[in-house]
Amino acid sequence: MSDFVLGLLVIIVGAAFCFQGYLAMRVIIPIWGALAGFSFGAGLVAAISGDGFLSTALGWIVGIAFALLFAAFAYLYYAVSVVIAMGAIGFMLGTSLMYALDIHWRWLVVLVGVALGVVLAVLAIVGDLPMVLLIVLSGLGGAAAITGGLMLWFGGVDTDDFTDQVIEQADHGWWWYAIFFALAIAGVVTQVRFTNRMGMSMREAWEADRNRQPAV
Repeated sequence: MSDFVLGLLVIIVGAAFCFQGYLAMRVIIPIWGALAGFSFGAGLVAAISGDGFLSTALGWIVGIAFALLFAAFAYLYYAVSVVIAMGAIGFMLGTSLMYALDIHWRWLVVLVGVALGVVLAVLAIVGDLPMVLLIVLSGLGGAAAITGGLMLWFGGVDTDDFTDQVIEQADHGWWWYAIFFALAIAGVVTQVRFTNRMGMSMREAWEADRNRQPAV
């Protein structure tokens, strides 16, 4: 049951990020932040209690609480929004790469995901990156999320892998790679066609949304 619910949440948020990333600064990122907060809270309970991921009511309660907290901060503050967006995208891409390379040590998978997330977050804050980079990264990150959600549904990965020290199950069928690349390309193309923010920086897009300027 937890595989299906988490897979559904990841697919919905991933689809929004993949195909609507150009709206991310005030609309999509808080949703992504909610998913990141939910995963963090539920994972924290699982790590402390030793129970399975989302196997207890406490895991759900703490997950929802962190989801609301992360979403609120992502909506209100630019720096938090960028850190959550770039951190989540980097984590998703980093962990996806580790799965693709068939790395079985969960600590290494998480470490690489966190490291890439931190790098992207720092670059976004310090360098005030252009929106075109957010479009590409959100397309890739969203595609990775959708693919991961589908893998949860069809047994490619399991929520138990999130708490086990060694990842026992990871499906490396070619079709998962095909789905990922197809979604990523479709997401980037869709965003490019429907936005006029290509020349903006991330901060400019944030300010446009905050001031309710018709920049979409």
